[in-house]
Amino acid sequence: MERICVYPGSFDPVTVGHMDVIERACALFDRVIVAVIHNPHKTGCFAMEERVDMLQRCCAALPQVSVSSFNGLTMDFARQVGAQAVIRGLRTASDFENELTLAQINRRLAPEIDTVFLMGMPEHCVISSTSVKELARYSDDLFGFVPAEVESEVRARLRRA
Repeated sequence: MERICVYPGSFDPVTVGHMDVIERACALFDRVIVAVIHNPHKTGCFAMEERVDMLQRCCAALPQVSVSSFNGLTMDFARQVGAQAVIRGLRTASDFENELTLAQINRRLAPEIDTVFLMGMPEHCVISSTSVKELARYSDDLFGFVPAEVESEVRARLRRA
């Protein structure tokens, strides 16, 4: 049986931390579906289609990764694609507290789907989409914060913001 996981997130923009989680999920699962969440309560810096496109470019060398987008509950999407697990990246203790609550709710919604936590690498723990946006407003150097495939695009978009 093919082992499938979903890695949901806003990815606005994708960071090297996100890519680290995706690459490590590839070692654990046969298929990794990176799922860009549409949150109607948030206005992102990048449109949904742009985030999907950036992730597709960043994941082009990872054949078992596909990128999709969805509306609604993560667990409904995970069921639709036949996933056995949802991947969540953890950077800090406060991430764990928030993610534990979400994982417990998701377990009640879909007891057949596990949540797998992957700890962020120490060098990536300070990197978030929010910190990238702030850094890009004041600096031209995003090396080591976002994947090379999207660095100039992220810098150009966020420099204007």
